[in-house]
Amino acid sequence: MASKSGNKSQVHELLYQALETEKGGILIYQAAISCATNKDLRKEWESYLEETQTHHEVLLNVFKELELDPEAQTPGREVVAHLGESLLAAIKLAKASGDAQAAQLVAAECVVLAETKDHSNWELIGLLADKLPAKEAKILNQAYEAVNEDEEHHLYHTKGWARELWIESLGFPAVLPPPEEVKDVETAIGAARAQQSREKMLGKRH
Repeated sequence: MASKSGNKSQVHELLYQALETEKGGILIYQAAISCATNKDLRKEWESYLEETQTHHEVLLNVFKELELDPEAQTPGREVVAHLGESLLAAIKLAKASGDAQAAQLVAAECVVLAETKDHSNWELIGLLADKLPAKEAKILNQAYEAVNEDEEHHLYHTKGWARELWIESLGFPAVLPPPEEVKDVETAIGAARAQQSREKMLGKRH
């Protein structure tokens, strides 16, 4: 039977996974930046790195207010850490190959994978902010409001970069920076509309 306060242990599990995701995201962005040959993408990722560091601090504050140990390990957190380490290893492997363009593309794909998990975490935290008792809800809502817009940018903009870098690598005209970046999309609907506009944007450039 569902509880009005939810499954407390699983609520905490989500927060531990979210904290680990942000922690790993810092390292992934640092590695990705080292692979960025496109100056616009490098600038984008540098700003995302700063924001991810802030998100990590936001979550540490949530842990403090909820009196949770940020160093505690859970099975799910260990899995998230392993996935992060795997993405980091993939970026390093691609960079070691000596093909700068390929390494940049791999880095973009790894950022998308990391940000997909990150985005999902924050969606669920936002859901909790609507369902938990008042004290916990207020703490989580403040964190969600501080982070959510950044998370939308990180995921949808980098997905656009990865797509356009792939198209460029295939030998076809790409929209760089991608439509998602140009139109500053903040939602899935906005990202879909931006992608649909790419042919029109290409026409203006050629």
